[in-house]
Amino acid sequence: MAESTFASRSYRDDGVVLRTYKLGEADRIVVFLTRQHGQVRAVARGARRTRSRFGARLEPFMVADLQLVHGRSLDIVGQAAARASYGTTIAADYPRYTVAAAMAEIAERLTASDSDASASQYLLLVGALAALSRGAHAPGLILDSYLLRALATAGWAPSFTDCARCGEPGPHGAFSAALGGIVCSDCRPPGSPAPAPDTVRLLAALLAGDWPTADASEPGARREAAGLVAAYAQWHLERAVGALRLVEREPTVP
Repeated sequence: MAESTFASRSYRDDGVVLRTYKLGEADRIVVFLTRQHGQVRAVARGARRTRSRFGARLEPFMVADLQLVHGRSLDIVGQAAARASYGTTIAADYPRYTVAAAMAEIAERLTASDSDASASQYLLLVGALAALSRGAHAPGLILDSYLLRALATAGWAPSFTDCARCGEPGPHGAFSAALGGIVCSDCRPPGSPAPAPDTVRLLAALLAGDWPTADASEPGARREAAGLVAAYAQWHLERAVGALRLVEREPTVP
């Protein structure tokens, strides 16, 4: 059988850049989350040269219309046309940059082996990066809302109303990452944190996309919610999310 042609191995897709690595003297490995093909790792040849035809279109958090070519171990980036330049605005602001880095790390983890929900995960991440780049909400709130929604899309939807274990109607006063969110007094494991009611309301708002409620929340509720979201994410991902340690949070006292 004749070797497959370049045209037969090429495909187009929209992708957001999650991460890049240096390869050799001038090339770059780029990790994309694409709309139709899930997570793709591809080589951008000559991308690190000063006069590269890719320019800044393959930097983290950029969204591009891609032409890719299937390879043996890594695909190859044939063309990249910018769709949204979120990376430039985000990289200029450290709090936004650390939030975007955490979201990209989570997206990479969640899509490493699951392509079934790739379109939903792609749209969720691009929407969060767009909101972050234009300063639509506090960066920490965008991060926590994204984390909760991304985990829910992956099959780990938390409950912040009824008991996550037995379904007893809420409100309830304890939280368990292992059991899936808020739990009643009968189901509460020993040592479970007891978040403030305002914190629970904020968590429910972030999951539902209720931005008026989230934007009106107090710094103390935001900090407590952030800790619970991080614990929930790291429990289900089964290891720490390194970029979360760099995210700046609002002080408890204004």
